[in-house]
Amino acid sequence: MTLSISARCPESGQLGIAISSSSIAVGARCPWLQAGTGAVSSQNITLPALGQQILAQLEAGASAQQALKLALAEDRFSDYRQVTVIDSAGEMAHFSGSNTLGVWHVAQGENCVAAGNMLADKAVIEAMVSAFDASSGELTSRLIAALQAGIARGGEAGPVHSAAVKVVDDYTWPLVDLRVDWVDADPVDALSRLWLAYEPQMEAYVTRALDPRDAPSYGVPGDE
Repeated sequence: MTLSISARCPESGQLGIAISSSSIAVGARCPWLQAGTGAVSSQNITLPALGQQILAQLEAGASAQQALKLALAEDRFSDYRQVTVIDSAGEMAHFSGSNTLGVWHVAQGENCVAAGNMLADKAVIEAMVSAFDASSGELTSRLIAALQAGIARGGEAGPVHSAAVKVVDDYTWPLVDLRVDWVDADPVDALSRLWLAYEPQMEAYVTRALDPRDAPSYGVPGDE
C-alpha cells in the first residue's frame, strides 16, 4: 500500500523521506527522522514505534543493520512489516517480512534506499532509485522527483491518495515537513506544488526561528 524513498545528502548532511500510499495520511505514520542520526520508513502493516525505536538505537551508536534487527526483535508481528533505514553516514538496512503485501521490492542506490509493497511492478522501485541518483539540487526536490518517477512507472497496483516529504537538517525540528493527507487523485503532484510554494520561503522560516531580529517581513497586515 506504500512506496517510499529514504536518502541523505553527503554535502549538506540532510536526511529525508518521500512517501506515497493508497491509505490516508501516510505522512503521519510512516516517516521518522532525526537530524544527524537517520531516517526510517516503517510501512506495509505500519508500526510507527519501529521508527522511534530504530532512531533511538542509531543515536545510541548501533549500526543501521543492528538498529533494525534490535527493533524487529521486539515486535512479535515483524513478518508484517516493511522497513528501510539510512543513517547519517549513509549506511543502509532494510527488511520486508514474509507477510508483506502484494508485489514488493527494495533497492539501494548511492545515498538512498527505496521500498514499496502492493506495487504495479518491481520496476517502480528501480525507477525511483535511478531518478534520485540522476538528480541534483535540493534534497527535497530530488526526493519528490524520485517519487514522481515511481508513480510514472506504475506506482501502486491501485490509486494512491496521500503523500508526504520530510527533511531534517541541523535543527531539532524538520526543515521540510509537507503532507497531502487525502486527495482523490495524484497526491504526488499536489505535494510537488506544495514544495514549489514552500521552497522560496524555507530559509526565511529558519531565520525567523533562530534570530527573529533578522526575519524578513511576514507579508501580513501590520508587518508589511
